[in-house]
Amino acid sequence: MIFQYNNTPIYYHVKGKGPALVLLHGFLESSNIWNNFIRPLSEKYTVITIDLPGHGKSDTVAEIHTMELMAEAVNSLLISLKISEVILMGHSMGGYVALAFTELFEEKVGKLLLLNSTTEADSTERKENRNRAIDLITKGKNPFLSMAIPHLFSETSRKTFSEAIEILKKEAFLFPTEGIIANIKGMRNRKERTFVLKNFSKEKWIICGIEDPIVPVTTSKSISKQTNSTLKILPGSHMSWLENENEIVNFLLFVD
Repeated sequence: MIFQYNNTPIYYHVKGKGPALVLLHGFLESSNIWNNFIRPLSEKYTVITIDLPGHGKSDTVAEIHTMELMAEAVNSLLISLKISEVILMGHSMGGYVALAFTELFEEKVGKLLLLNSTTEADSTERKENRNRAIDLITKGKNPFLSMAIPHLFSETSRKTFSEAIEILKKEAFLFPTEGIIANIKGMRNRKERTFVLKNFSKEKWIICGIEDPIVPVTTSKSISKQTNSTLKILPGSHMSWLENENEIVNFLLFVD
């Protein structure tokens, strides 16, 4: 289904009955990553997935897709669906959006789950890497995507999930160049939001992969202590939605 945000088509999918569960994908992903989650979870929840701006079937909204802009897009969808409270889980960049959403619309968040994500802003080094990525993509996105997506996995996971990696790459090849760049700029410019998670007084979880090359497990442990969040450590790397699909589905089914 499609709704309009800032006169831009944004794709979403809704299935099930019960409390609303919003699943937000990460950078260079789409709502398709949740396809295997929808059937089992829709038996308990109203499962809402969305292609964030510049991803999947959603168009580019602005030159920079700030985390706030994407959070506003999610809120616009919830308003149109007449949903006032959600359980919110975001993977990686989706976690950044979830934190921005929580800061802006805290009253709408019943539970918050960060999956392979962080409350921290980009370091100076990471910002420089983002700028280099923009330069590479400007010259041609496909070589960058072919390199970047496998590096979201550990060496072991790359072999195990080689077929899934190819599917992710092929889908990302279809994303608009301007959308990819807009999202990189948004991540580069995002602010630190440890205080948001710390001040969020309802149930909150940090779920991480023990071999995550993007968000090290030491970072997740530190943030969980700083924010009094419950920490769940899984095997695997940065793509826990794929590497630990059954564990996460079962966790969400019993999160109450």
